[in-house]
Amino acid sequence: MDAVNTTTNTTSSSAMTDPLEFYGTQVASRLLLGTAQYPSPAILTEAIRASGTEIVTVSLRRESGAAKSGEKLAGQSFWSLIRDLGVKVLPNTAGCKTVKEAVTTAEMARELFGTPWVKLEVIGEDDTLQPDVFGLVEAARILSRDGFQVFPYTTEDLVVAEKLVSAGCEVLMPWGAPIGSGRGLNNPYGLRSMRAHFPGIPLVVDAGVGVPSHAAAAMELGYDAVLLNTAVAKAGDPARMARAFARALEAGREAFLADPIDARDMAAPSTPVMGRAVLG
Repeated sequence: MDAVNTTTNTTSSSAMTDPLEFYGTQVASRLLLGTAQYPSPAILTEAIRASGTEIVTVSLRRESGAAKSGEKLAGQSFWSLIRDLGVKVLPNTAGCKTVKEAVTTAEMARELFGTPWVKLEVIGEDDTLQPDVFGLVEAARILSRDGFQVFPYTTEDLVVAEKLVSAGCEVLMPWGAPIGSGRGLNNPYGLRSMRAHFPGIPLVVDAGVGVPSHAAAAMELGYDAVLLNTAVAKAGDPARMARAFARALEAGREAFLADPIDARDMAAPSTPVMGRAVLG
């Protein structure tokens, strides 16, 4: 428990001078955490607390599926657990493959969770779970017009990103790698280009992050936050892994703000060579 408090307090202290804001809401933690695939509710609770996160994603499709299968009580218990943790909920249209399906799911989520926030997914390919960027832009436009505050799961394509911003999105969430793959940042160049192209928009690396060093690398590129699920939920010790990610995010952010040196091809001596003694 001491380790959890230390992580949370450090993150909050850092956030006082380096705030993060989504649609007018300030948060201290730069780690967003998914709630699927955990071995038990107790382990999920422990991981959320250890991470220091203030935002968790919840799939409405999973909760609705539980209710339909006669496990309504389990669904209610899960929702009570999330409320008791005092975190903000980011409903997710996970698994949706059409614009109509995503929009309908988002509308149901707003009614159920009482928030205009929605993590918008429109999946276009089954093997990689790559976003259908055409449907994504269309759904984002419809939902933004209807008062939703959209967090779109997208690729690092700058043209798509421009269209999402024009559709009303004030946050962009490009993937690092395919969902659940743990491969890290497949296209650092593309992610770096997106950061440079949208300097004033919160950017969140979403999906594919496997270990804390991947998260630190995203933050060193100047990204504002990281959203992950599988890397923590499927770890041997989810709470310990959640703490490791929280620390990695803080280290990566501090490194970015410290203005790191540029990489170079040749060595550069750290000790001056001028004026050194010459022994004859």
